[in-house]
Amino acid sequence: MTADVSSPELAASGDELYHTPTLGEFFPDAILFAGTPFEFNRVQLVRLIILVVVLVGTYLIASRAKLVPGRIQSIFELIIEFVNTQIIDSVMGSERGRQFSPMLITMFVMIFAMNLGGVIPGMNLAGTSVIGLPLMLALWTFVTYIIFGVKKHGLGGYLKHETMPPGVPKPIYLLLIPIEFLQVAIIRWASLTIRLLANMVAGHMMLVVFISLTQGLLLSGTWLMAVSPLSGALAIGIYGFEIFVAALQAFVFTILSAVYINMATSDEH
Repeated sequence: MTADVSSPELAASGDELYHTPTLGEFFPDAILFAGTPFEFNRVQLVRLIILVVVLVGTYLIASRAKLVPGRIQSIFELIIEFVNTQIIDSVMGSERGRQFSPMLITMFVMIFAMNLGGVIPGMNLAGTSVIGLPLMLALWTFVTYIIFGVKKHGLGGYLKHETMPPGVPKPIYLLLIPIEFLQVAIIRWASLTIRLLANMVAGHMMLVVFISLTQGLLLSGTWLMAVSPLSGALAIGIYGFEIFVAALQAFVFTILSAVYINMATSDEH
């Protein structure tokens, strides 16, 4: 899935100066083990690099933690405090939510770090822009709220808790139970996956389009060069916006995971 587009206004001596980015670029050629179940490509490489950096960085910060934190330790502690107060405490309460704190903090940090891969020079691709990782994280949430929901209410009690909210006229349950069951079994984790994936793909495509367009305009050798600062400014704006989206999507994914777990383990809706 690749496509090159050139026009007389954006070409010089027949050379193509503007490349239209495509979804095919999210599925790069294999680096190792092509055609096998163990195929390793640029997406896995980006994920591996980010994972190693996060794990090593976290270990170094934790092992060298001081009573009076330095700049990096302060940032790390602010992230943990943000997840604890703005997500866990606000959704689940401090007492009940603490058992899920390691999971949700790990989820937030990992999603945020993987999302930032799309704006890091040399990587230029978010680790969450291919469905495997968003799906894995969503299924982690799914398995967690199912296990703890069943542990809290029992299997039959959990199904009733999730599909039969109190105060509804009994005939309505004929329509409500299948809808609620689909929501618990499919819609929750599917929506988590699609929301994260779509936002990171769309942001990457917008960024690449404006960067490549700026390059094409600058090299056009025509009056269109005068427009290149505008497209360049838009590219810079989108770049900054992508950093905000990286944090926002990590927050949305994590807080929705907390909401679903809280719904499954609460005493009532």
